[in-house]
Amino acid sequence: MARIKDVAFLAGVSTATVSRVVNGVAVRPELVEVVRRAVKELNYTPDRTARSLRRGAGDVVALILPDIENPFFTSLARGVEDVAQSARLSVVLCNTDDLVAKEERYLKIAERENMAGVVIAPAGPTPALGPLIERGRAIVVVDRAVQARVDHVVLDNVALGGRGARMLIDRGFRRIACVTGPLSTSTARERAEGWRAELRHAGLSADDELLVYADFRVDGGHEAMAHLAATTRPPDAVLATNNLVGVGVLQVLAERGGEQLVGVAVIGELPFVTSRLADISVVPLRPRDMGVSAATMLVERINGLLDQPRHVVQDSAVADAAIGVVAQL
Repeated sequence: MARIKDVAFLAGVSTATVSRVVNGVAVRPELVEVVRRAVKELNYTPDRTARSLRRGAGDVVALILPDIENPFFTSLARGVEDVAQSARLSVVLCNTDDLVAKEERYLKIAERENMAGVVIAPAGPTPALGPLIERGRAIVVVDRAVQARVDHVVLDNVALGGRGARMLIDRGFRRIACVTGPLSTSTARERAEGWRAELRHAGLSADDELLVYADFRVDGGHEAMAHLAATTRPPDAVLATNNLVGVGVLQVLAERGGEQLVGVAVIGELPFVTSRLADISVVPLRPRDMGVSAATMLVERINGLLDQPRHVVQDSAVADAAIGVVAQL
């Protein structure tokens, strides 16, 4: 049976180059060709068992998400799975329902089952990553930033909040409310920060009474919008800082005939139609790209191709770009 050093000898390259070509890591095109010819001639097949023993972990990664029913996370999961599949990794999907206790249980399972790594959108600000970090497991935090020294792939949430507010300002609205997620979630805080900064830049009020922290679900948006609509000075527009919150906001408007609020902006694509209101501004997020970036970074970390933790801020305003997939060694 051919070994990797046999392929390297026949191709006239190092074993590291063979490993990179076999597993999809970018190398010079001319090297890819000679290695592939040698692999074919020798009928070489990578030894996955030996690879797992060298690395001290298996070929399974955990994807831990707060709400898999949210199309944002569904699309993100697809990006992760596509990259993992090309890297010969299997993905275990874990739904926490934004509950810290469930998240901790899944993290313990990832440690106990010797998984190669974890991609996680944390349920809280301090996920229990310590044991996995101590064991040298690859970890990528996605969407919601935390303080741990691990890889991150996040959005520029301050810019997103400002972009949504600006859409409403440009449409002529002046009393603009913001319905965002839990105060404990970095995404919610940062998008509200962007909303507030953009309003103040335009010389408009960004009073605390216009900002409502809810949860990032339909019911949270519904309750927050009902509260705003019932105030003595209701806003003339509202920014919903995620897609499901936007659904809840639009439900209230539909129930009230749309007469109290006429301006709506939503960060993230709406998952389904909830109102006859046609004039809704949407700030796109491209979550699948985030999943691809996170999984690519995870595979790089598993392969030992990264040194210090990286913090990647993805610009959702940039058109989709081809992202190189670094496969598993």
